[in-house]
Amino acid sequence: MSDIAAARSFALGLPGATEEPHHDMSSFRVAGKIFATVTPDESRLHVFVREPEISAAVAEDPVAFEPLQWGKAIRGLRVHLPAAPADRVRELLTEAWLGKAPRRLIAEFEQQPPG
Repeated sequence: MSDIAAARSFALGLPGATEEPHHDMSSFRVAGKIFATVTPDESRLHVFVREPEISAAVAEDPVAFEPLQWGKAIRGLRVHLPAAPADRVRELLTEAWLGKAPRRLIAEFEQQPPG
């Protein structure tokens, strides 16, 4: 089980990560690029990972994870925090961050990954 406080703390511990408003949600960004958003009720994260990570997460736990669809395309993963294992949430946030971070921050992360 995970919660928004733990997810927020982890996400903001990634090099260069910030939290900023995004419409009616909050977003986690690196170099101005959104890698995750938090729903207004803070019970779900939208994590912008790629396929096959989306399919793998949904297959392992369809209660905790579901595809995030915008229009006709799947854009990421919706994470139901109360049902999601904390270690898996950290993995997904890291994967999303890696997809958006500039090389210099990735190098910094590889030198000292968050605990």
